[in-house]
Amino acid sequence: MPEHVYIRRPRPSDQSAYLAAVRRSRSLHRPWVTLVASPKGFRYHLPERGKSSKASFFVFLRGPEDLVGVVDLSEIVRGCFQSAYLGYFALEPHAGRGLMREGLAQVIDHAFRDLGLHRLEANIQPGNDASRRLVRALGFRQEGYSPRYLKINRRWKDHERWAILSEEWKRPRA
Repeated sequence: MPEHVYIRRPRPSDQSAYLAAVRRSRSLHRPWVTLVASPKGFRYHLPERGKSSKASFFVFLRGPEDLVGVVDLSEIVRGCFQSAYLGYFALEPHAGRGLMREGLAQVIDHAFRDLGLHRLEANIQPGNDASRRLVRALGFRQEGYSPRYLKINRRWKDHERWAILSEEWKRPRA
C-alpha cells in the first residue's frame, strides 16, 4: 500500500511554510500547547552541527507537497540508555486524517533502525484523547502518571508517560 506522507529533516527553506502552518493550527492545539510561530521557534527544529541530543522531522504530504506535522526526538541519551523523548504535533488542514500516524511510524522506524535507540517515551496530558489514541495505535503502553510534570502556558501540567521499546515495535500498515 503506498504511503501518503514522507519525512525529512527541516531545511531553512521550509521556514515560511512552517510559520504559516503553525499560525493556521494554533486553535487545534489549545489548551495542550502553544505553538510558536516565529523564526526562533522554527530554528529550534533545524539540525545543529555536532549536536546529537535532538532530531526533528517534518512530515510532508506526497502529491501536492504540504507540511502535515512535526516530530521531535529530544534528550537523546546514548550509552547504556539509548532513549529519547518523542514530541509531535499535526498541522491544519491535515489533522485527524491518519497522516501523522504514518509520519510518526516512519520516525519511530528511523529512531529504532537507523539511530539505534531502544526506547521512546511520549508524555501526554490526560485530557488529550487524540494524542493518547495516536500513541496507543502505534503500540505505546502507558507506564505511569507524572503530576505537575511540564510547565505549559506558564502552568505546571500533569502528564501520562507512554513508552515503546524497539523489540515491541511493529510498524502498522499504511
